[in-house]
Amino acid sequence: MNKFYVALMFLFCWPALALTVETPLADGVQEARARALFHEIRCVVCAGEPVADSRAEVARDVRRLIRERVAAGDGDEMIKAFLVARYGDSILMTPPLKPATYLLWFGPLLIVILAMGLVFYYFHRPRRL
Repeated sequence: MNKFYVALMFLFCWPALALTVETPLADGVQEARARALFHEIRCVVCAGEPVADSRAEVARDVRRLIRERVAAGDGDEMIKAFLVARYGDSILMTPPLKPATYLLWFGPLLIVILAMGLVFYYFHRPRRL
């Protein structure tokens, strides 16, 4: 009968075991740096959401990793470089301006210019009667 109660207890307590509480850094300045970095790093799973707002497990791991690196004394740029090396440029909320990302930065402007040119051509072309 005792085994039944233990099994019943685990059955009803299972959701509580799934919750994990993130422990902030003891130093307030380091925790503030880590939280600022959370807003600069994109969640790998969520589209366009920073890890600060994401509830995904990968985002939780990235937040833990950032806290570990901040506690170890790494600078913000070192932490970003480490994450870019691990996940690629897409992990940054603001990707760097380099030849590989030119289309990302200037693509929307090119599309607008092309659309304006097509509209101008359409309305100013010679009419045939």
